Amino acid sequence: MVDLEFRVVSDRREGLLLALGQAVIAHGFTLLRQRMASGNDGVVLTMLVRGPHTGLTQLEECLGTHPLVRSFEAGRPDGVVPVVEAPPEVGELPSPMRTNTLPTIADSRRIEALLPQLARDYPNIFIPLLALERELRPDQREPALRYVGQRVGAWVYKRDFAPGRHMDLGEAVRHVALPAMRQIVQAELHEGSLCVRNSPFCHRGQHGACCHFLRGMLGGLLGGPHGAPGLRVIENQCRNNGAEICSFEFRA
Repeated sequence: MVDLEFRVVSDRREGLLLALGQAVIAHGFTLLRQRMASGNDGVVLTMLVRGPHTGLTQLEECLGTHPLVRSFEAGRPDGVVPVVEAPPEVGELPSPMRTNTLPTIADSRRIEALLPQLARDYPNIFIPLLALERELRPDQREPALRYVGQRVGAWVYKRDFAPGRHMDLGEAVRHVALPAMRQIVQAELHEGSLCVRNSPFCHRGQHGACCHFLRGMLGGLLGGPHGAPGLRVIENQCRNNGAEICSFEFRA
């Protein structure tokens, strides 16, 4: 295994980390750290990655010729990692609801190790989530990703919205779920449903609603001890099934 530091310059910030992170993962590497900043030449993204020697040439060629990349440099970190500003103290992500269980002990250990990284990197969380989704067996994806989403949603609620006055479900969707989801996706309300236009979990060449993490996160934001008792979050439209948007409705 080898550790490498990549530095890219781009004219575009939106979608840059997600696109290059997916390329890193697709070539068998792990993204260890990343930092994005505005420079005189454009948007500068520094990534520290780890992976096999055998995939290095292909990864460097992929990143260096990527349409979002204007310039590209690669080098060994030599014990010096990119400077990453320390995140605010986030504490532990809250425990899941009792109805959520993980498929296997191995998955549980991996996910528990992933949760602190999601808290640290939030809202830049989709790269490790997509890596997790890809490695899970198809029958494990929904329960595992809903579990992670619920944990993250409960943590975001505690961090950004609690304590506060009690709201009915409609108010909570408008004043909690919508602003929270807008931190990570393009979201809007339509007739009581929350609609997402750019879910990264769609178009895997499979059929069926697939935004399990987003569903779980909405449950964590709106349910549990602080929210609506008996809450159900239903994905009634999904781009994976050919819809224009992914839409979530709430029942309690």
